Amino acid sequence: MGHQNQNEDTNVVSAPVGISLKKSESKEAEIQRLLLEERMRLEKEYGVEAKRIDHFKRPLENTFTKDQRANTTILFGGLTWKHEKLIKGVLQGLGYKASEIPTPSKKAFQLGKEYGNNGQCNPTYFTVGNLVEYLQDLEKSGLTKEQIINDYVFFTAGACGPCRFGMYEAEYRLALRNSGFEGFRVLIFQQTGGLEQDEMEAGLEMNLDFFLGILNAMNIGDILNDVAYQIRPFEVNAGETDKVLAECMDMMYERMKGKRYFDFNTKMGSFLSKLPGSNYVQRFVDQVMSDYYIETLTEIQAKFNEVKVDRTRVKPICKVTGEFWAQTTEGDGNFNMFPFLEREGAQLLVEPIATWILYMLHQAKNMYHDRKGIKEGEEEPKSFQVLKKLKNLTDYKKTVTILSIAESVFDREYNRIRKVFKGMPHELANQLEMQRLGHPFYNSRVEGGEGHLEIAKNIYYVNKDLCHMVLSLKPFGCMPSTQSDGVQSAVTSMFKDMIFIPIETSGEGDVNAHSRVQMALGEAKAKAKLEFKKCLDETGYSIEEIKAYVEANNELQRPFYDFGHKKGVIGVAANFVLHVSDRMKKDGIKPVAVKTEAVNA
Repeated sequence: MGHQNQNEDTNVVSAPVGISLKKSESKEAEIQRLLLEERMRLEKEYGVEAKRIDHFKRPLENTFTKDQRANTTILFGGLTWKHEKLIKGVLQGLGYKASEIPTPSKKAFQLGKEYGNNGQCNPTYFTVGNLVEYLQDLEKSGLTKEQIINDYVFFTAGACGPCRFGMYEAEYRLALRNSGFEGFRVLIFQQTGGLEQDEMEAGLEMNLDFFLGILNAMNIGDILNDVAYQIRPFEVNAGETDKVLAECMDMMYERMKGKRYFDFNTKMGSFLSKLPGSNYVQRFVDQVMSDYYIETLTEIQAKFNEVKVDRTRVKPICKVTGEFWAQTTEGDGNFNMFPFLEREGAQLLVEPIATWILYMLHQAKNMYHDRKGIKEGEEEPKSFQVLKKLKNLTDYKKTVTILSIAESVFDREYNRIRKVFKGMPHELANQLEMQRLGHPFYNSRVEGGEGHLEIAKNIYYVNKDLCHMVLSLKPFGCMPSTQSDGVQSAVTSMFKDMIFIPIETSGEGDVNAHSRVQMALGEAKAKAKLEFKKCLDETGYSIEEIKAYVEANNELQRPFYDFGHKKGVIGVAANFVLHVSDRMKKDGIKPVAVKTEAVNA
């Protein structure tokens, strides 16, 4: 009974407590509901309603593996058609299916804006839209989206840094998704696993053969591009240079495609195969010792040398600098500025890609000089950590030595090709000198774009008497180039004779940009004509006498005839007439005016 009464008492007590808890919970829920309603009312009243945020997540990338290589075409683009054709030859020679994407047009720009984010820079829209346009054309030709996604990949450069170049990868993926090609593979150069990827079974092996092949394609493309731009303004028969260039590019493409690497069956190969790292040694020996490319380049030089030129034409030399893509592309992306300038009577001094490669090597050396072996995220060793300091110093010396060797080999290989063309292609600017010239105006440790190079090039090419004007091409809103433009005002104030014009490119505004360039070019033309007249007057000969002598001497009408460059004289025509007059005097040919005076006397 006692137990029963106790249980009954317990039940009597617990019932009111449960009811009380339920009432308390119900009241709390009501309070929360009222608070939420009031919060929503206030947010709506002040226009700050909470919205669902759909964060972008990088899509899962389909891999490109070695077993897919035979059926997969690697697409690439973004350089001149000369460079791209040679790169295609290299990739095909290495066993890949490859195809270059045509130079982007305004249609590509509009597609880039349609499928990409707002506020991107000019190169982003052009290159991203160009890929989408190419894939759409493949679809129109009869391929399904599934076939395109499975059988094609796009290879491009990636980067970090302060400009929008670091966003290219995301833009490619977004535009591909929005245009219906989600899942299309984009291979980013900087995200690869190093020189050897065999362990990854990668579809595109970034080994030494690949890098050396691309390097040779870049160098040869630079040289042939430079040669064509130097010959074309003076060609006697319009269009002949471009015709020869097309033939020579076909020759060089076949040569790159047919490249075979070092043979280990030779005596030297047998010896090298026993050395540690012989896989790299034999390729290095093949690169620096072989004349494989030189043979074809010699034939190409002979073909170019058949183009008849007239160097008595007065042409202002325009040096092109600026942001990498805008100063390189040859289409709508920079308002077709190169053909426009040539139509207006200018001679172009284009920028080789080799300068950018040497700049990157030089900046890497600077970084190691500054850090002295201390890795990113590490603290500087304490004074008592002698072994750690010694290791850092050893690592630093080793890395800088390797980079210095790479610079020397690169420069040597470039000059080997220049030598074939009798030194006509301009030599590469020394990066230490460029740093010395640019650093007082633009800190050489500031990264982004071409850093201090834009400033240094302006000073270098003007002080070396290599151009009459400098044209800087950059995308609209390009942060690194905009910074450079601000500094250029201080530079031009110190060099009074300097003609510098910056042009921001976009998908529109061709007429305005061409008009601005015409005004600057007018000044450069006047400068070139005045220089030519002064040099011609110094010779004592008339232009008719000079031309008659040139016509009588066939070698003076050949592109690779070396007539030197006199200090203080910029133009080709001005330097040429000074040289011809020296030859005429050595040949005992007196000016007609002098003869007439002698007869009258």
